[in-house]
Amino acid sequence: MMRTPRPLESLTGKELTRKRSIAGVSTRTLLYLTGTLAARGFEWLLPVVLSKSTDPLWPDPGASIEKRVETDIYGETVRTTQSMIIHKLVACSTAYPKLFVLSPNVRIEKRERRATGWHSYEFTQLDFEVRDASSGSVRTLVESAVSGLVRDLQKSARAELESLGRLRGVKVPETPFRAYDRETLVDRYGEGWEHELPGAIRNPVWVTNIPREFYDFEDPATGKWDNYDLFVPERGEILSGARREWEYSRMASKMARDGVRKENYALILRLAREGRLRPSAGGGIGVERLVSWVVGSRHVGEVQPFPKVPGVVYEL
Repeated sequence: MMRTPRPLESLTGKELTRKRSIAGVSTRTLLYLTGTLAARGFEWLLPVVLSKSTDPLWPDPGASIEKRVETDIYGETVRTTQSMIIHKLVACSTAYPKLFVLSPNVRIEKRERRATGWHSYEFTQLDFEVRDASSGSVRTLVESAVSGLVRDLQKSARAELESLGRLRGVKVPETPFRAYDRETLVDRYGEGWEHELPGAIRNPVWVTNIPREFYDFEDPATGKWDNYDLFVPERGEILSGARREWEYSRMASKMARDGVRKENYALILRLAREGRLRPSAGGGIGVERLVSWVVGSRHVGEVQPFPKVPGVVYEL
């Protein structure tokens, strides 16, 4: 059984030293990724914690939410951010053609997700979006960033990786990454392909054509989804992204098909109806998951200073 991460005050001296080494890798990871995006002309936006509109996480088959956190302020119902996708689409269409944000995400996962070692109920996502981009250009950007990151960490975080036993444990990925259609993986591994794939790969791979929320582009002619998740060896998915829908009729019909409440997305629908929503593509990298893969932690909560493990509520 996987050991649940313990809070800081209960760790031994050796465990605290490991925690500090992980923090060093995390710091250099954030410096490299944010610096890389800024150098490419991306603007760094500040995150949103509460809003009327957030990611529905429906009908994504990978979602496992026990409850959604809502509260009332000024007579209006607002929700904690589950992802900033709606904000990204509005921001990218109106003011910021290339943007990124370190976004806090609150997703109250079902308790059984504790055992995966890959889920937490509060985490940070490096979200980014590019106006008029193709899925191919975004994937190329990510491949360059991930490979460059590992190469950089082998120098900038050499001491930390060595202390963690990971200096040679994580290799600089070869690019371009191989891509698999989800249907191919279902044929090969069955419906549990997400659990089988990480153990079968030695380099990060893309998985495309995943049925998901209304904002991911779905080709009306073929029924294929122009989206992409990035999976890394032994661990699993660390990035989810897509080319986006921007036409009102398609977004509205998909909401109706999937039972998504249109009133929760009135603004983005209005912008689409007025022709003000622009085509874009982007994604979100789970920061803790990425660092967990690099450092080889057994549970993603180990890379969090204050672990947020499904089914567990710590004092801090």
